[in-house]
Formats: sequence, structure tokens, C-alpha cells
Amino acid sequence: MTAADVVELVRLLRVHNVDVVLDGGWGVDALLERQTRPHADLDIAIAEDQVATLRRVLDERGFRVQGESAHQPHNFVLVDAVGRRLDVHVWPGIPYPLASLEGTGVVAGESVRCITAEWTVRFHCQYEPDEDDYHDVRALCEHFGIALPELYERFASRSTSS
Repeated sequence: MTAADVVELVRLLRVHNVDVVLDGGWGVDALLERQTRPHADLDIAIAEDQVATLRRVLDERGFRVQGESAHQPHNFVLVDAVGRRLDVHVWPGIPYPLASLEGTGVVAGESVRCITAEWTVRFHCQYEPDEDDYHDVRALCEHFGIALPELYERFASRSTSS
């Protein structure tokens, strides 16, 4: 998923009054206002009352629900013919705190809504992290002056000892 893809999809959905909030890797890069690594997909959070419009608009552009996610009303993946993946998180089914949805950032010069830095770091502490998670959390912590969570200290010690 390229920055141009992200901007195209955000603009398309805005035209149809679907208010998306970037999450995941692109959400991190939006907060940092620069792409820091490649992204296989675009994670978005949307309100439940906007799902039907999102599905209709993207269906018209060739996006189809992928695999088992078709049976998940609050978290599903849409993929188009060229392989662009959109991972959709629907609230309140996915319990995003309202304050977490108030972030703003930039992708390729386009202003976007995204999960706030503080909440992104918190959300990254709810599962076993990998190297990409460490990359994202470290970048956010450094940029926004947030303490690196204890869960990520093992990655930090590995990178300083090499």
C-alpha cells in the first residue's frame, strides 16, 4: 500500500462522507508526517453507521471481502484486483476510546485523521510485539516525548548491544 494509494482511498471515502481514522502503520507514519517503512495494508477505523457506505463505494471499485473476515462485522479485510488491502476496524464493536480517534497527521501532503500517538503506543502494548511494532513505537516515543513502554525495552537493549 503506497502513500498515493492511502491518499486516493481517503479522498474517495471523504467524498462519500465516510470519515476514516488511520490506524496501524500508516497511522504511525501519518503522525510522524513521513513514511518510515513499507506497509502491506491500510488499517482504518470507522463508525458502524458508515460501514454500508464504505462497502458500497469500495465494492464499486473492485474491493472484495477477503476470506474468513467476511463473517466478522467489526473487523474485516477488503482487497482489490491489484492487491491493495484495507483492514477495517469498526467501532463501537472494536472498543476505541473516543479520545483515541482525535489524532491528526499527514500522508503525502494530505491531512488525515489518525489514532493519537499516546493511544497508538498503548494499543501496541496489548499484544506480543514484533520488530515493526518496535520500530513504530520507538519512533512515536522519540518524536512525541513518550516513555518507551517496558514491553519494548528488550528490543531497545538488543539494538544498543549490536
